[in-house]
Amino acid sequence: MNPILRISTIALALAGSLSLLAAPAHAAGEAKNVIFFLGDGMGPVTVTAARIYKGERELATKPGSLRSSERAKLAMQSLPYAARVKTFSLDGQTTDSAPSMAAYMTGVKMNNEVISMSSDTQAYAPDGKQFISGEDSTCQPTNGKPAVTLLELAKAQGRAVGAVSTTRVGHATPAATYAHICNRNGYNTIAEQSVPGHPNYNARLGDGVDVLMGGGQRNYLPKSVNASSKRTDDANLVEMMRAKGYTYVSKGSELASLNATSTKKLLGLFTQSEMAYELDRVKQRLDEPSLSDMTTKALDVLSQNSKGFFLMVEGGRIDHALHATNAKRALEDTLAMDKAIENAVAYMEKKDPGLKNTLIVVTADHDHNMVFNGYSQIGNPILGKVKDYQSGQMAKAQDGKPYTTLVFGNGGRPGESASSRVNAEDGNKPWIAPARGAVREDVTAVDTTDDNYLQEVGINLGSPGAETHGGGDVMLFAGGAGAKIFKGTMDNTRVFNKVKEAAGL
Repeated sequence: MNPILRISTIALALAGSLSLLAAPAHAAGEAKNVIFFLGDGMGPVTVTAARIYKGERELATKPGSLRSSERAKLAMQSLPYAARVKTFSLDGQTTDSAPSMAAYMTGVKMNNEVISMSSDTQAYAPDGKQFISGEDSTCQPTNGKPAVTLLELAKAQGRAVGAVSTTRVGHATPAATYAHICNRNGYNTIAEQSVPGHPNYNARLGDGVDVLMGGGQRNYLPKSVNASSKRTDDANLVEMMRAKGYTYVSKGSELASLNATSTKKLLGLFTQSEMAYELDRVKQRLDEPSLSDMTTKALDVLSQNSKGFFLMVEGGRIDHALHATNAKRALEDTLAMDKAIENAVAYMEKKDPGLKNTLIVVTADHDHNMVFNGYSQIGNPILGKVKDYQSGQMAKAQDGKPYTTLVFGNGGRPGESASSRVNAEDGNKPWIAPARGAVREDVTAVDTTDDNYLQEVGINLGSPGAETHGGGDVMLFAGGAGAKIFKGTMDNTRVFNKVKEAAGL
């Protein structure tokens, strides 16, 4: 064969093979139901650490059930398709939760602090002040335009829609599904956008979000009935929603006793602001529902619609625990969300065998700077101190002192103020936090698995809660109808396009 012809033939064959590999995995309109799980701040290290932590709990309950804790399985990691997602915002190498979740919901890259608006929207005035007054928005109508969300697209097609979170319902992640605002901190205004009949109501929601559950009473109830209210008027948004046919619950026991399969509209506000961490909810026996409880009840309501539904479920307090450098609570909340995923898959398998009409997506809006540290032996407690994999002895840093597997690149430490030294959500018990000074504290005798232990930090940024987000890529897992198109590495705005395609929105 002519060498030139032979080379051309090989090139054509190779090109054909590559074209087959690159062919789009079409999923147009397969999923009439979409469940979008968002672990706020749930970066790769958090997922890995939570899996090991789950394995430790399984082995404690049933010794010998696993070869080691590392071999445990998370429901999210059992979904068959996976991808990596780039999270930077329009103006930030490291994103804020508002534009990162809004990118998933709208496909638009926007500035930090902006919720579901056009790219030109500004969260701050030229003088550096936020466009808020208290918790009311002062955004001007000329400051950007609303960007249509997946939830709004689903509603326009007659599907049922809902948002569930362990934060307040007006927090950045849930708000990005149903609200449009130039600065995420206008919580009162965000609440008003969810209320049919209010002057600030988001008309694209039609007859309203069918299910909305989380915290946030102080933005829906006025001071006349709620002393903790942040409202500056006497509007009772709960009563306005009741007048539009919503069933309202404010306690976990009320939600548990509700027959949600015959409920058409559901509003659940269980706390003034954020809901409790899962660890505290269980240990303190608080009358709050778990994320699994809320997810199941939401599915009871939404699955009544024969046209399908869109549900967003957020494990929101994973992020807050990581900001506090309190790894234990972050892992507990991650496992609580994973349980919600497991239960949602089982629920939908009964209604939709094989998930032929249901897409499930699990991802995070951004990372944090928690680090998986050292060369620890297999089976070492993830919240413990590093033990060398060869000798089994406590590993020591150059200063001769031990260190934990999980540490943070930056974060806060208890300071001079009394409030910074205690955990207000755990009966004001003191934080156990090695100081970040010129010399490391010796943690040899410290119980690093204590509920209120704060991991060591490399850079001290202030008081607990000061730790920053991380700018790394996050993981995405998908299963069910249309899930095969979620693969490779993609920008967060592309996730919107893929969900939209899979759901035929």
